[in-house]
Amino acid sequence: MKRILIVTGQSGSGKSSALQVFEDLGYYCIDNLPLALLPEIVAKLDHDNNLEQLALGLDVRSAREDLQDFDDVLRQLQKFGAVDIIYLTTQDQQLISRFSASRRPHPLATRFKSLSECIQEEKNLLLPLKLQATVNIDTTDKSVHDLKDILLSKLGQSDNLIVILQSFGYKYGIPLDTDYIFDVRHLPNPHWNTELRKFSGLDQPVTAFLEQHADVEDMFQDIYVFLQKWLPALQRGHRHYVTISIGCTGGQHRSVYMVNRLQQALQRDWPIQVLHREMKNWS
Repeated sequence: MKRILIVTGQSGSGKSSALQVFEDLGYYCIDNLPLALLPEIVAKLDHDNNLEQLALGLDVRSAREDLQDFDDVLRQLQKFGAVDIIYLTTQDQQLISRFSASRRPHPLATRFKSLSECIQEEKNLLLPLKLQATVNIDTTDKSVHDLKDILLSKLGQSDNLIVILQSFGYKYGIPLDTDYIFDVRHLPNPHWNTELRKFSGLDQPVTAFLEQHADVEDMFQDIYVFLQKWLPALQRGHRHYVTISIGCTGGQHRSVYMVNRLQQALQRDWPIQVLHREMKNWS
C-alpha cells in the first residue's frame, strides 16, 4: 500500500463529504471503525487486495483510551505506506447552526446537556489526532466544492482522470466494479508450462514466454490504442476515475502481464492505480 489518509475532525465539519471526494478519486474508503482495529484491518486489506490508496474516516466515537493511544496506532499504520492525517474543523457557532439545521444529535449528546459542551469535549478528545495532522482545513465558510478543491490542492492531486488497471480470473467471477473488460483467455497460457506455473505475470520467465507470441503484442497494442483514444474523452466528461479490467482464466499470468504492460505505457500520461484481484490465490 502506498498511501493512507486518515480523515478526522469535529462532527459536522465535513468528514463524510471529504471521504466522498476521495472515493470519487479512487480511494478505498472505510468510515467509523474502532481506532484500535485499524492496523489489523489495513494489514488484511494490504495482503488480500494490494490496495494503492486507502482513506479511513475516524471520529470521536472511538474509545477514549484508543484516542489517547493514537501515536502507537499511527506508527503501526506507517508500516504500510505514507500516512497523511486530514483534520477538519469548524467554528463553534457554525457547528451549532449545522446541527440545528440537520436536527441530528451530536455523537456525545447522551453525555452532555448542551451542544456547546459536546463540541468542547470533542475538541479535547481529538487533540492527539489534531497534533499529528499533516493537513488542517477550516470548513466554516466552505462549500462541498470548496472542500474538494482544497483537498486536491493540499494533497498534491489534480482533478485529472485516474485510471485503475485491474487483473482478474474469470473462474472467480467477473468484477462488477469496472467500466471496461478485456478478455485475454485466447492468448497462449503459461499455466500449461509446469516450469512457469508457479510464477505470475510480473515475473520475467512469464514475460519472456508471452513476448514470444505475436498475438500477445497485437492484443496489447489494440487495448493500448483504444485507451489512448478514449481516455481523453472520458476526462473531458468530468469522470474522476475509470476502471479497466483484464481477465484471463485464473488471474495470475496473462491478465497480470497485460496490466503491467499497460501501466508502464500509460503512466507517462495518466495517474495509474493497479489492482491484482486474485493475488491471494497465486500459487
